[in-house]
Amino acid sequence: MSAPTRRSVQFALLSGALLLLAGGLALSHMAVAPVDELGHLALGLAVIVTAALLGGYLAVRAGQPAVLGELLAGIVLGNLPGLGVLHFVAADPYLDILARIGMLLLLFGVGVELSVRDLFSVGGSSLLVATIGSISSIVIGTATAALLLPGAPVASRIFLGAAITATSVGITARVLKDMGAFRRSEARIILGAAVVDDVLALVLLGTVTVWASTGQADVAPQATAAAALVMKTVGFLSLAILLGVKLTPAWFRRAANLRMKGALLAAGLAFCFSVSWAATLIGLSALVGAFAAGLVLEGSHSELFVQRGEPSLVELLQPMISFLVPVFFVLVGFRTNIGALGRPAFLAFSLALALAAILGKLSCAAGVLERGVRKLTIAIGMIPRGEVTLVFAALGRITHAGQPALLDDRGYTALVTVVVLTTLVTPPALKWSLGAKTS
Repeated sequence: MSAPTRRSVQFALLSGALLLLAGGLALSHMAVAPVDELGHLALGLAVIVTAALLGGYLAVRAGQPAVLGELLAGIVLGNLPGLGVLHFVAADPYLDILARIGMLLLLFGVGVELSVRDLFSVGGSSLLVATIGSISSIVIGTATAALLLPGAPVASRIFLGAAITATSVGITARVLKDMGAFRRSEARIILGAAVVDDVLALVLLGTVTVWASTGQADVAPQATAAAALVMKTVGFLSLAILLGVKLTPAWFRRAANLRMKGALLAAGLAFCFSVSWAATLIGLSALVGAFAAGLVLEGSHSELFVQRGEPSLVELLQPMISFLVPVFFVLVGFRTNIGALGRPAFLAFSLALALAAILGKLSCAAGVLERGVRKLTIAIGMIPRGEVTLVFAALGRITHAGQPALLDDRGYTALVTVVVLTTLVTPPALKWSLGAKTS
């Protein structure tokens, strides 16, 4: 068939398709069919995945981690004039769930590629790094709030300081994984400290919220509740790891006996989601449960599957992580309203609190006990704030110390800004630190 004939046939087919579509719409008496929830989800995913791809590509071309480009792409889409039609993406509950699942899988995958032995080998440093970083953050954050918000209640100032204590391990884990540095001592210390960080943040959240909402000066009930939460958390993590190490080998051998494709991935995901769910039952973050589940699973769990030519669990998880994790980072940027920072009072306090958050974590380098590791890398890896800080922000709007809410618009905007700025500054800083020569 000649080229002119081929073009004529293609034109005829295209014209026929358009006529059929127009006729179908006319007969159904509607110009445009209503888009159902699945259609909105599909459109949102198309926008986010495309933004993540382009943003990540440009960041890599500029010598930066892909995650930074994904975050900036989200900020541009969420704030650029003329793109209001896309704002449904930020509020879509299904996209939010997919983003949360992506973070679960990221932490699970990072845990799978480590081991309990690796993590416990730096346990002392992880504990000290988390403790020093949390104490410094709450002290500097509270002092900053007291200096710039002199009229705010004492409870609000302490709440703001407590809100910036918890590290968001997701950002750091993504950068370490992208750079192939997750097996280094610095990575193990950071990941271990982030787990302790979440525990300390939950204790602070429960204690400060109860104190602020009740207005009680008696610290005894608060201390009892905090101690109970610590005991439950340590008990859960210990049981999850000890029982998991003992029981999971037999479970995965039985899964291997099924002799069907997908058995390894199904067994791994079932274990991840089960431990994540169990963590939420005691008020712990599901991310901590996913990371603990990953620590339990080692290369030996995939051995029978690999011997018969199947991919390992790490390889099976990679496509899911590559798809879902960028959804989270684009959404973080998408939900950022940079217009609120046009007010000088909001901007000044937001920047000051972000600086306090960074300084608080830089001090945690003093807790590193091992020799030959880059203390600055560990301190930078603890800088990003995320989910826990946003939980504080949400609770601060509905928790009352007397009449007004704990957080006004200025405090709420500041906490969201802290999450965005610390998230943006960490990837390039961590990449620079990992590439720098050890002094």
